[in-house]
Amino acid sequence: MVDRVVFVGVDTHADVHHAAVVDELGRWLGDRGFATTPAGYAELWGWAGSFGAIAVAGVEGTSSYGAGLTRYLRAQAVRVVEVDRPDRKSRRMQGKSDPLDACSAARAVASGRAAGVPKSHDGVVESIRCLHLARRSAIKARTQAVNQIRALLTTGPAVLREQTRGLGRKALISRMVRLRPELNGAQHPEQATKIAVRGLARRCQALNEEIAALEVQLSQLTLAAAPRLLARPGIGIDTAAQLLITAGDNPDRLRSEAAFARLVGVAPIPASSGRTDRHRLSRGGDRQANRALHTIALVRLHRDPRTWAYLNKRTAQGLSKKDILRCLKRAIAREVYHDLRPT
Repeated sequence: MVDRVVFVGVDTHADVHHAAVVDELGRWLGDRGFATTPAGYAELWGWAGSFGAIAVAGVEGTSSYGAGLTRYLRAQAVRVVEVDRPDRKSRRMQGKSDPLDACSAARAVASGRAAGVPKSHDGVVESIRCLHLARRSAIKARTQAVNQIRALLTTGPAVLREQTRGLGRKALISRMVRLRPELNGAQHPEQATKIAVRGLARRCQALNEEIAALEVQLSQLTLAAAPRLLARPGIGIDTAAQLLITAGDNPDRLRSEAAFARLVGVAPIPASSGRTDRHRLSRGGDRQANRALHTIALVRLHRDPRTWAYLNKRTAQGLSKKDILRCLKRAIAREVYHDLRPT
């Protein structure tokens, strides 16, 4: 083995990961593609190690295509960092290919430009992520099915439409499940409509059961993982789960509350000009986490006396509601950061 320190960069894809190795000065030493299988990970590890002692590995998409490789490299006691994909300006100037992207990732690691610690994906938060994803998908599918039922009733026979006018979601599903269409009469629009809406209603019932089961499991895991977070006003199972997912199983990777605020998109961005001195909301960060903070802020504005007092105080100082909401989300992020940190 050559007696030198090397840096690895990996451009990740579904079937093949392309790896590149550079030395401490960023000089290219080699690049090659490897299958996205355990055997391929081992081959990549052995190949990169043949150039020297691996100091750091930079992986693109550590939470998607690169998740498996990241876990493998961590098991080999290698420091792994998250590498952002090259921006459009760089790609226009340098071109776009897997070897170029892998080499760019390796050089970003060698220079220290890439230093983000990826999520570990090896604890209870990863379980919460899986359940949360399935629950959101089921809720979306149920909403879609209910909307399709209402659309079919709107354009369907008047008699059927009048029977369901004004019904809420639960009552509508219950009524549609009890329909008894003539299965052999599907050539008639009225019977076809009944067959369709009954099938959609049965789908909604099955999704209701799936959502309820997932909510029980999600509640148990979230309560065990973040009891301090759930004790805060305005924070429920859904928002707590999302904030846990954003922080990951290793929240100690977040260096400061300012870094967390940037991660969740509530770090104030200067937007001053001339005599106007103001800040605006950040458009970056995890949008789902930002949505969770927005939900918490709205709930507190309606139910929390301490937040009412803050709203009145800031309004008296001349701030608009949009600016007050920005400040409130930043304050909530500060609370959440300390609750997510290991005790």
